[in-house]
Amino acid sequence: MLGSPVLRSGGAREALQAGNCLMAQAGRVSAGAWGRRGAGADAALVCAPWCWASALLWLAAAAAAAAAATGPSRRQWPVPYKRFSFRPEPDPYCQAKYTFCPTGSPIPVMKDDDVIEVFRLQAPVWEFKYGDLLGHLKIMHDAIGFRSTLTEKNYTMEWYELFQLGNCTFPHLRPEMNAPFWCNQGAACFFEGIDDIHWKENGTLVLVATISGDIFNKMAKWVKQDNETGIYYETWTVQASSEKGAETWFESYDCSKFVLRTYKKLAELGADFKKIETNYTRIFLYSGEPTYLGNETSVFGPAGNKTLALAIKRFYYPFKPHLSTKEFLLSLLQIFDAVIIHRQFYLFYNFEYWFLPMKFPFIKITYEEIPLPNRNRTLSGL
Repeated sequence: MLGSPVLRSGGAREALQAGNCLMAQAGRVSAGAWGRRGAGADAALVCAPWCWASALLWLAAAAAAAAAATGPSRRQWPVPYKRFSFRPEPDPYCQAKYTFCPTGSPIPVMKDDDVIEVFRLQAPVWEFKYGDLLGHLKIMHDAIGFRSTLTEKNYTMEWYELFQLGNCTFPHLRPEMNAPFWCNQGAACFFEGIDDIHWKENGTLVLVATISGDIFNKMAKWVKQDNETGIYYETWTVQASSEKGAETWFESYDCSKFVLRTYKKLAELGADFKKIETNYTRIFLYSGEPTYLGNETSVFGPAGNKTLALAIKRFYYPFKPHLSTKEFLLSLLQIFDAVIIHRQFYLFYNFEYWFLPMKFPFIKITYEEIPLPNRNRTLSGL
């Protein structure tokens, strides 16, 4: 968390203002981070964290057996991630078991002549509960660590979903609402300390750069602006195929993208990064050219397309929360039928709906190298 007051255990509804916390929260906000934190309960999309991770892997394996299809590209892609002028308070309906950023603290102002070490932090998703289980599949959470040589204090900074991954990927279908309801905000969290055991035991804690206190302070201002305007989490990267250089339709916006954006900013400010290999988890969907369908009002409003609205809700229905084992297995079959057999996927991006005509290999989880940036050089697509 940036600034003061700090969000602590239990949560408090506080506005995001200059010098205040990075993220306001209402009630009990979920941690749900890819790394240390657990899946939430209450209104969160839960079947147990490993269920949907297993589902993604199962679907990816099943997709590999299907045939391919192609589609032309006619417009400029990828669709730019939409930024906002302010961050709205989360709806009280969006609740989960674990508090978002429970030990958050203000980003300190460093002395200009301080020497700050920058660390790459990476650990398996849900490592706090399942150890290295998902690490074997290279499903990883990313963060950044800092160490002041003047104060000898360590800090961790990361960006993740407020109400866990399921809520950021699929909506709730509330009976009292016509449109799907999303709890898909993500935000930055800053706190004092680095959990060495967490990052080292099954992951990575490695020095990647050394910067001045002045560069750190400039980065901190940028982080606040980035966090205030980039408010929602996006799980999927959508491409035309798995081939190198394939058209990208939509970019993800997740923990790794925050780390990459921060590295990019540090390089622009003059940081020199070491020459080491850095890999990141990405979850891909593959489709022909997407079709824009509209926003919530145009699709689900009084003058909306009722047939389309029903199709979208039917698509999301198998992803509903609180499933029994039997319901979960049945839902997997329904998802397979929709995505693999009928090659359909409805994507919610920029608070708008898109139709994806799915293609082989349909879905894939990768662990790809993305090099550390060079000084004053930019990275695209972040």
